[in-house]
Amino acid sequence: MTTHRIHTARRTNSLMGPETIRGRAATAAILLLTLAAPATALGQGGWFEKHVVSAQEAHAADVGRDVLRAGGNAIDATIATAFAMAVTLPEAGNIGGGGFIVAYLPETKEVVTLDFRETAPGSGTPRMYLDDSGKILPRHRAGAWSGGVPGTVRGLGLAHAKWGTRPWRDLVAPAVKLAREGFVISDELARALNGQLRPRNPDAPASVPGRPAFQNRMVDFPESVAAFGKPGGGDWNGGDRLIQADLAATLQRIADEGPDEFYTGKTSDIIAAYMFENGGRITKKDLADYRAKERPPVRTTFRGYDVYGIGPASSGGIVLCQMLNILERYDLKADGPRSPRTLHRVAEAMRRAYFTRSTKIGDPDFVDVPVAELASKAAADALAKTIDDSRATPSADLAPFPIIANEPDHTTHFSVMDSRGGAVAMTYTLEDSYGSKAVVRGAGFILNNEMGDFNIRPGRTDDAGSIGTYPNQIAPGKRMLSSQCPTLILKDGKVRLVAGSPGGRTIPNTTLWVVLNVLEFGLDPQAAVDAPRTHHQWFPDVLNLEGKTWPEETLKALADMGHRVRTIDRQGNANSIVVDPATGRLYGAPDARRSTVKASGD
Repeated sequence: MTTHRIHTARRTNSLMGPETIRGRAATAAILLLTLAAPATALGQGGWFEKHVVSAQEAHAADVGRDVLRAGGNAIDATIATAFAMAVTLPEAGNIGGGGFIVAYLPETKEVVTLDFRETAPGSGTPRMYLDDSGKILPRHRAGAWSGGVPGTVRGLGLAHAKWGTRPWRDLVAPAVKLAREGFVISDELARALNGQLRPRNPDAPASVPGRPAFQNRMVDFPESVAAFGKPGGGDWNGGDRLIQADLAATLQRIADEGPDEFYTGKTSDIIAAYMFENGGRITKKDLADYRAKERPPVRTTFRGYDVYGIGPASSGGIVLCQMLNILERYDLKADGPRSPRTLHRVAEAMRRAYFTRSTKIGDPDFVDVPVAELASKAAADALAKTIDDSRATPSADLAPFPIIANEPDHTTHFSVMDSRGGAVAMTYTLEDSYGSKAVVRGAGFILNNEMGDFNIRPGRTDDAGSIGTYPNQIAPGKRMLSSQCPTLILKDGKVRLVAGSPGGRTIPNTTLWVVLNVLEFGLDPQAAVDAPRTHHQWFPDVLNLEGKTWPEETLKALADMGHRVRTIDRQGNANSIVVDPATGRLYGAPDARRSTVKASGD
């Protein structure tokens, strides 16, 4: 196999089984509420008639389901689910991070999007994480200094103000209860917390916050140990109850006083004090100045379907639209999803879209991003002309600047559909698993470490994947570039598919494969989610193939075309919703790549 330039990266013990490294905290869940459909077995999807909440954590999905049962719409269920997940999915669910929403409003028949990505503090500078010699300083990935100004609470507040129907307090209350009274944790969450909090081997080198993310743990931060350590000491076990009193108090203030409390009330005082005491950059002014923004969606068409995604400051929508526009010229179905020619064409589309991501996309308040042009058929035509159908294009050949020889995947995505036809795709994150690893003392939530999503070494782009291009360099108040890709697919004005995924830079490519599997290859919903995925991100110049079942002749054919191929165990976690256009029934397609999946219905 080495003659084919095949490389293997180990991430989990099995492609479809629970994650066993980096402490997967959550139990993935898809909760489907119907009037008549029977409940499905553990780990299975199914067809249902009414409301759908598809999420990565069971307690939070239950909360969203209950809001739909009470007559709330998809926006209401999204808000409640997101706040609940801030309690029950501490590695990624958050009020200390940020994200994006793409929503379909059946009353006005329009797709809307919200950007509540974190921003750089007012004192941010392009080289703030570099020493005088250009080397990265310690603590750029952990602790108070690594955090951007959180956007989640403002984003959920704006969604509620514009489109919510249930009282704000009622939507936050379930999260307050989960934090105050606690919830029974899964085996996965127990293992994750133990991994984060277990004392270090005294004979091992001391960990220094700021080393690569996998070397930082919550054990480095006393506030985190106090918030998540097991009362009385010892290890957590599945079935134990996790209570978060400080977080409950913070959520209660937000419930009582509204979303502004986080940014101008007591919580903002707590955050600012923590920052001052721990070398962080976020000030009370930064918090007060933060705004979530409604932005126009990115849109294209594919095979007669309308595709809607999120625009900058996320690259996901443009990247997905550009890839679909390039691939629409090919009859991929004729060759099949696993043929070398299909995989080559998809990889070449990915390569070019990710080059666009790295060179053209940033916060639109700071960078002039020609969104409509980049997502156009004409742009795809020009890119497609550079594709050799028999040879891989070296990634360096795309760059008009030198490449020097030489993104974390702990986001969470959930999807919602209500009985009115409304739909929401929401993705939000702390960046790394457990973000900065630092709990804000007295507030009980984990701070993000999103500042590492900027290009922190201006002017340095290397073949290992470090990008230093201008559009995503740090500036005060600027949103860091994201790969999040919440996506809605419509046909004749009705939602057909709700999709998205965690996975760092792999997110648009995971979403692409779900879309292709449903719309191009005609797979049934569960097979569309279960099918293996691929990933290419321009640099490093490597084509990742998910799973260990690829035929030897396929691997050889790709290598012969010039692809450097690597097999990996897992890519993304795309819990999706597919609508049967004939009957209107909803299929919840849970993705079991990361965690145990629960499906239930009435």
